[in-house]
Amino acid sequence: MIDELHDFDIVIVGATGDLALRKLIPALYYRCRDGQLAADGRILGASRANLDRNGYIAMLEDAGERFIPAEHREADEWRRFLARVDYTSVDAFDCESYRDLAMKLSEYPDRVRVFYLSTGSKLFAPVCRCLHELDLITPQSRVVLEKPVGEDLVSSRDINEQVLDCFDEEQVFRIDHYLGKEPVQNLMVLRFGNTMFESLWHQTYIDHIQITVAENLGVEGRAGFYDHTGALCDMVQSHLLQLLCIIAMEPPPSIDADVVRDEKLKVLRALRPLRGRDIDKYVVRGQYQAGAVNGHPVPAYVDEPGVARQSETETFVALRANIDSWRWAKVPFYLRTGKRLARQVSEIVVQFKDVPHSIFGESDISANRLTIRLQPKEEISLLLSGKRIGTGMTVRDLELNLEEDHRGVDHVPDAYERLLIDAIGGRATLFVRRDELAAAWQWIQPITERWKEKGGRPDHYVSSTWGPTAAASLLARDNREWDAGSD
Repeated sequence: MIDELHDFDIVIVGATGDLALRKLIPALYYRCRDGQLAADGRILGASRANLDRNGYIAMLEDAGERFIPAEHREADEWRRFLARVDYTSVDAFDCESYRDLAMKLSEYPDRVRVFYLSTGSKLFAPVCRCLHELDLITPQSRVVLEKPVGEDLVSSRDINEQVLDCFDEEQVFRIDHYLGKEPVQNLMVLRFGNTMFESLWHQTYIDHIQITVAENLGVEGRAGFYDHTGALCDMVQSHLLQLLCIIAMEPPPSIDADVVRDEKLKVLRALRPLRGRDIDKYVVRGQYQAGAVNGHPVPAYVDEPGVARQSETETFVALRANIDSWRWAKVPFYLRTGKRLARQVSEIVVQFKDVPHSIFGESDISANRLTIRLQPKEEISLLLSGKRIGTGMTVRDLELNLEEDHRGVDHVPDAYERLLIDAIGGRATLFVRRDELAAAWQWIQPITERWKEKGGRPDHYVSSTWGPTAAASLLARDNREWDAGSD
């Protein structure tokens, strides 16, 4: 809430990059427009681009036209927002280049300072070191780190150690924007605010759980990053494992940051390790081939600009995970993510067990299913069985929508809006703690090592399909199939 916020300076390092222009600036504009930013708070852009303030404002004008609907960008509100913005050119590795930024920050030494590092993780340590050397880190400072932090367990630990040489752990906000999505937060309320759901939330009643994060786009200009990262480290290590933690964690005693993150950490530590041949059996990796999207031809991954011609980088991963705990014994979790899939959809499906006996003769009764959809539309729905209108006792599927009615609301805050407000306010519940990050990398590491050991390219799949056939077989071996809502 606004009365919880102090005056602030937010410094966006990497302010001319795609994430800053497409997500961060619009998010800050909406929160400014809706009165959730302190009136005197400043937004300071910083990057190596040789621009002055006028040049950066011109860049934001263009970004506003592209990423904020015209009906939301009222002239007076937009002008008031831009009045908050300033810009300074910095070289991440040259601490002397931060002098201009230091001078601007020194005008308000007691303000909350948020340094949002909208850069690759290789720049996190150099930027933090320069902020430290110029005494820009105050007790009221925080640093926001974009994912992924590192490219493996070793590099992640190294980056974190260097960042923590400059900031205290309580000042470090490792962002995973999926945790800021409305349905994910609603899932926590659904579970822990309703006796009905929590009493059913275990192996007695749940058959399995699926988590899908599918994109229909390719690498879209991110080949330099993606070809050295791949779907496993870019998506599974962060988004999918964090979603799994929210679904599977035990009820926390409170919503306090460390209390919630303690429970998530227990889930990560209870994940059954995948080793050797288990990886070959339970993990599928794929790479998209040429195909068509909406009737337009698209290239194979290895033909994308910036991708190595013989690249073995995976653009698709599907895997089966198990959590060794009483609550989740024998309940498999199926995770999949990929690029150039049939359509864009991110969802969690909680599939309940079949009724033990049907009293309705030949009627086909579907098992109850809870679907938490994150995109393209944020919603939560529950599949139940109901009677079809008319004579006889014919059963039909009935979908109950559990979402709030948004009619009359011109804009629903997105994940970055929520998380930026939380970072400014110092609320860390929806951010990732260092030991969580290490546990996630530790679970992922044997998979990457196995792939390096075996070599060879991932399985191929045609663009605009649902990945390699082995992904369907992963569930078919267990007499299950991927949710029909993603077909």
